[in-house]
Amino acid sequence: MARRPKSVGSFRRKPHDHRHCVSEALDRAATLCGRRGARLTDIRRRVLELVWSRHAPIGAYELLEQLQRDGRSAAPPTVYRALEFLMEHGLVHRLESLNAFVGCPQPDRDHVSQFLICTACRDVAEIDDPAIGSAVSRGAAAAGFVVNRLTIEMQGLCPSCSGTAHAR
Repeated sequence: MARRPKSVGSFRRKPHDHRHCVSEALDRAATLCGRRGARLTDIRRRVLELVWSRHAPIGAYELLEQLQRDGRSAAPPTVYRALEFLMEHGLVHRLESLNAFVGCPQPDRDHVSQFLICTACRDVAEIDDPAIGSAVSRGAAAAGFVVNRLTIEMQGLCPSCSGTAHAR
């Protein structure tokens, strides 16, 4: 029996406790980094907090502007190094097509990143369907290709923008 895809980030329209959501992400990051012996410095933690501060993709220069508004003397390399660390530890994902970043709700679990990106409102949902990752891996292996990193981005319209939004 095939496993159904699990939505780990959704096209949120229902209210939720966003402060708790951000706090939970920061706590998970601290725990994960502690277990791995990695340093979640103040700047890395703040960048992660800014990424999680909204459920929408955010670009590196938007992060830089926010850090500067915070009174930090950050430069682009500072932000990119922080993002590199966060990606390396699975705490954020880079959306190639948007050149932006989103928080990972499952940083402690190895998974193939699969994103639904709304081309109208730029909202993003991450899904977790092992069958997709397996199919891509099988195809790559059959071609003799070794995958170093796999992110799948699907573009289309979210329920709100497509006019098919239904009550949840």
